[in-house]
Amino acid sequence: MFDDRSPIYRQIADRIKADVLSGALKGDEQVMSTNQYAAYYRINPATAAKAFQQLVDEKVLYKKRGIGMFVSTEARDMLRAQGRETFFGEVVDPMVAEALAIGIPLADVIRRIEQHENGGV
Repeated sequence: MFDDRSPIYRQIADRIKADVLSGALKGDEQVMSTNQYAAYYRINPATAAKAFQQLVDEKVLYKKRGIGMFVSTEARDMLRAQGRETFFGEVVDPMVAEALAIGIPLADVIRRIEQHENGGV
C-alpha cells in the first residue's frame, strides 16, 4: 500500500480522503483507531496518529472522546471543493494558458471537451 514517494502518514491521510471522496467512508462513520490502523498495516502507531491528527486539523475527521475517530459530515463536500480548486489551478488554468500561447481559440478547446463528454474523440 505504501510507496517511497511521500511520508507514510501523508499516504494514510490521502487514502482516508480518497475513501471519503469515493463514499467508502461516510459522514459520522467511525474509522479504525490509530492502533488498529497501525496493526493492520504494520506501521508505527505514532505514524498513524500523525495522519489522523492531520485529518482532524483539516476537519476531515473528528474525535469523540473515549469512543474514537469519525468522518465529519461535511468532509466529502469539503474535499470535493478542494479537489475542484486543485483541478482548475493545476490542470485547466495551465491548459488554457498553453492553448492561448499556441493560438488555439478557447471555443475550440470547449468544443473538444464537449466531444469527450459526448463519448467522442
